[in-house]
Amino acid sequence: MAEQFADVYVHHDRLQRAQDELGRQGIDALVVGPSPDLFYLTGYPGHLSERMSLLVLPREGDPTYVVGRLEAPTLADRRDLLDVRAWEETERPADVVAGLVGAAGGTSVAVGDRVWSVFLLALQEAMPGARWVPATPVLRTLRMIKDGREIELMQEVARRTDEAWEEFVVRPIAGLTEREALDRLVGLTTARGLGPGFADCGSGPHSASPHHDSGDRVIRPGDAVVFDWGGTLEGYFSDVTRTVHVGEPDEEFRRVYDLVLRANQAALEAVRPGIPCEAIDLAARALIEEEGYGAAFIHRVGHGLGLDVHEEPYLVSGNTMPLQSGMVFSDEPGIYLDGRFGVRIEDAVLCTDTGGERLNEATRELTIVG
Repeated sequence: MAEQFADVYVHHDRLQRAQDELGRQGIDALVVGPSPDLFYLTGYPGHLSERMSLLVLPREGDPTYVVGRLEAPTLADRRDLLDVRAWEETERPADVVAGLVGAAGGTSVAVGDRVWSVFLLALQEAMPGARWVPATPVLRTLRMIKDGREIELMQEVARRTDEAWEEFVVRPIAGLTEREALDRLVGLTTARGLGPGFADCGSGPHSASPHHDSGDRVIRPGDAVVFDWGGTLEGYFSDVTRTVHVGEPDEEFRRVYDLVLRANQAALEAVRPGIPCEAIDLAARALIEEEGYGAAFIHRVGHGLGLDVHEEPYLVSGNTMPLQSGMVFSDEPGIYLDGRFGVRIEDAVLCTDTGGERLNEATRELTIVG
């Protein structure tokens, strides 16, 4: 009972802070469907289906969850937090939402980015005088800064993911397909109590494709192999990448690996509150460009991490948003030589009052496997 009370308190505070942000931005209401945003605000993941279900949060007043009658019982443990408005099969749920928001001309409504277009079109028809804006500028202010419990979960999910890697690399992978090797790594990750996340494995020339779709290519001696994977703990993601080499690598691979490793460290050392997000990207990119591989570093150096595996802030050129203590993001420079090999080293990093703190500590040194 005490845990449930604490949970309701946390989400009541998040809803209140969202309302405060609506007030600061002059927005009348927020509507959010089943998504990480909904889970963050209410602790309820929601259920995506053809039946509209939406959290309606006015700038002032009580939050309401609009949901079909048959799904309303799933909110039984949220009724201390939310009013639940169950609509009948003969009702138009968009009209229910309009009645809660108010259909006066000029009413501004912030819409979550996971609300299906068919639902948004119905809402716009029901509220023709409303002004529609994206909810991201409201919610990113909350979700980017992790609280103490969120940080604990992200530290723990990263630690367990690291443990899986340390066990994985002691066994040979030559002769396995990409998919078989990845299945082994994912199995070790889930064996540590982590929920499903995501996973990619690219070997040989496939390692030069940052988002390769793992397949039936057999891993063989002489291959670079990139593993990018993670799990979840109470909804929070880990995200880590390690690159290994099957057998002894040549000098260029060693040179590229060392350069990516140094770029990973340079990005970490640049982290501190107040520095622009783009400065972290520049710290890694400048090093890689100096060594003549700038054109082969084809993505941003990092992205926010939390209830989504990719969320704000994005560490990319042009993003002048200052880092703040409590932000968690990836540090993942990479070099990709088309048709030959790629190298990426990725850790999750927490911005603290004094600088960057790695959440991943699985070995980053060049690892040669059988």
